[in-house]
Amino acid sequence: MRDWMGRDLHYLRVSLTERCNLKCIYCREENAHCKAKKELSLEEFTRLMQVFVALGVTKVRLTGGEPLVRRDLEQIVRMTAGFPQIRDISMTTNAQGLADRLPALHAAGLRRINISLDSLDPARYRRMTRGGDLSEVYKGMEAAARENMPVKLNVVLVRGENDQEIDRFIALARAYPIDVRFIELMPFSALGTRDDRRVPGQEILERHPELHPVAPHDVSQPSQDYQADGFAGRVGLINPISHKFCADCNRIRLTSDGKLRMCLGDDHETDLRPWMNDRRLAQVIRDAVYHKPEGHCFAHSYHAARTMNQIGG
Repeated sequence: MRDWMGRDLHYLRVSLTERCNLKCIYCREENAHCKAKKELSLEEFTRLMQVFVALGVTKVRLTGGEPLVRRDLEQIVRMTAGFPQIRDISMTTNAQGLADRLPALHAAGLRRINISLDSLDPARYRRMTRGGDLSEVYKGMEAAARENMPVKLNVVLVRGENDQEIDRFIALARAYPIDVRFIELMPFSALGTRDDRRVPGQEILERHPELHPVAPHDVSQPSQDYQADGFAGRVGLINPISHKFCADCNRIRLTSDGKLRMCLGDDHETDLRPWMNDRRLAQVIRDAVYHKPEGHCFAHSYHAARTMNQIGG
């Protein structure tokens, strides 16, 4: 599929649920509640995946909320992997309970995982996630190593919270063959609208002049990657606010309640549920994709109508 700018959009990010077992401070407010009643069923996901694959989708990432709260997650992975056109299936997770389910997920077709990990200090991790257990993350990482699955760590930096841990995270990339990706704070909560809490990627590079840019794994990936001599892994900078990467975007998003969203930072959505059993479903998707916006709205005092867990990480 191509949009009006000629971008090849073959990467589908599927939010399986807005439910999550954590309430990270940059994702949603502490008193927010998530509902499961509007979630797409396995059958509905299957119908939509058939159409997306026919339209050219070759890469899928499963997100949430937290995908692990779906009891049918293994079935969803197996269904997605059943399409020979799908070359890569990955998942973003907070890893709470990942270790026990990862062997079955890997066997079903999951190939890579991104783990959200915003602190290496147990107390700070618990505070930033509002209840997370850091030991569960380590168990998940160990399980991934046993399964020989590539791991990326996603670190949302919040000034005054975890920015003093940047050096510790970079040390992980030096010692282990993992990618540690620092993500700029985005406006999906009250905290995310505060510029004074945002840590731009350039600040990290100024503090670590030993880091030098390296070729990306994928030219359309959102992170700019860096290494230094002796590094086993990489340091990635994802800077949607200070360094837009919209021109190379290859992603579209499906929310857990059946909305097709072209951009994380643009609130326009197309409801696919009314078209689920209509032969025009493929054309509805094509039309939405064609009108993908040129870029996100983060630089224009944007505050998302949905929280991050409702859109999909």
